[in-house]
Amino acid sequence: MSDVIPSQPTFELITLGDELLLGLTANGHLTYVGGQLRRHGATLTRNVTITDNADAIAAQFRESWARAQVVITTGGLGPTCDDRTREVVAAVLGQELVFDPEIEKAIRDRFRTFNRPMTENNLKQAYRFADGEIIPNANGTAPGLWYAEGDRVLIMLPGPPNELQPMITDQVLPRLAKLGLLEEGESYVQLRTAGIGESALETLLQPVFDRHAPDLEVAFCAHQGQCDCRLSAVNDGLNHAELEKIAAECAGLLGEDFMCFGHDGLAKVCADMLRKADRMLAVAETATGGILASSFTDLAGATKFFAGGAVCYSNQSKMQLLEVPEEILMQHGAVSAENAVAMAAGAAEKLGADYGLAITGFAGPCGGNSENPVGTMFLALYSPQGVWSKRLRYPGPRPTVKRRAVNAALDWLRRELMKVKNQPEIPARSIGLDDW
Repeated sequence: MSDVIPSQPTFELITLGDELLLGLTANGHLTYVGGQLRRHGATLTRNVTITDNADAIAAQFRESWARAQVVITTGGLGPTCDDRTREVVAAVLGQELVFDPEIEKAIRDRFRTFNRPMTENNLKQAYRFADGEIIPNANGTAPGLWYAEGDRVLIMLPGPPNELQPMITDQVLPRLAKLGLLEEGESYVQLRTAGIGESALETLLQPVFDRHAPDLEVAFCAHQGQCDCRLSAVNDGLNHAELEKIAAECAGLLGEDFMCFGHDGLAKVCADMLRKADRMLAVAETATGGILASSFTDLAGATKFFAGGAVCYSNQSKMQLLEVPEEILMQHGAVSAENAVAMAAGAAEKLGADYGLAITGFAGPCGGNSENPVGTMFLALYSPQGVWSKRLRYPGPRPTVKRRAVNAALDWLRRELMKVKNQPEIPARSIGLDDW
């Protein structure tokens, strides 16, 4: 590769696959690759999604290769007849494809590991560019391909996210940083917030931003119940330490609405606080169907802070698994504050946890009544300090209502953990009908 590195390299992403254009698979590669590049000081200038047709691949690659310093492709490196990316791009570049015995060995070893026979079409993946290199794939059979020509770089990656993502973080980003095409560390400082809207967040922090204009660039990204604020320097007007100082001032103004610096989610923030306090959590869910529990079990080391959870859809399961009193269900119904409180208390007490978090509600599109229409969700939080419930209502389709309810529950737990971290422990007690 040439030693001449462009001062502001341009990056283009070509995502390949009929399944993307047919809506069978979401284009998560754009989100992931774009986000990773931005963390390291580069902006993805263009993404094009195309079919597996050979002519379409050739035409788009020629266009991107003529314009961008770094071209990244995803998909089409597998063993089947519709995986054509390697062959088509090699023809455009005038590169001979050579069989690599080391790749063949890795493929055979992987099949042997899973005790499965290898069909011969898998050897299609053992070819690489004569003047290129491979990017090892620890989670699949198709290696990535790296090719450099002058000051341009081509990076070809397999389509499955569980293969592509670790290849990006562990191999591609460090190599691009070594070439000077990316920054080694993060190029910005991000504040994550919860419980405050995008417009309110900007209004609160604008006086801080104004003091550092025009050297400070600010960007917001709203999620369901959360909002990120990204601070970066304009033309090197501020160094990273100065950005961190500005971010710390913003965090102080936000109070409990400040969640963390960086990229951790609500569940991770709660998990870290539970682990530090040596406390355990149990959860109980109806409408969210295990999403709340999954948000914790997705984290490594969950046994240190997560006792377990129960998805109790029927009234019978609530009574059997959580010992929710039948009279609560008969008098108040399954979608009620009383039931949510009983579920949270039951989960904590049955599983021996310090905290219990429960969600019940009408996620839609059916269900609901005049008092509690579709979108109504009841949350309950059981803690050593007592037990409380909340009634929330979210418009929108079922997946949105479920996700927002989970985020609201996690944020409530986070705020409670913040309040009590310096308070003496109060023994938990059983919660009956009269307590709520």
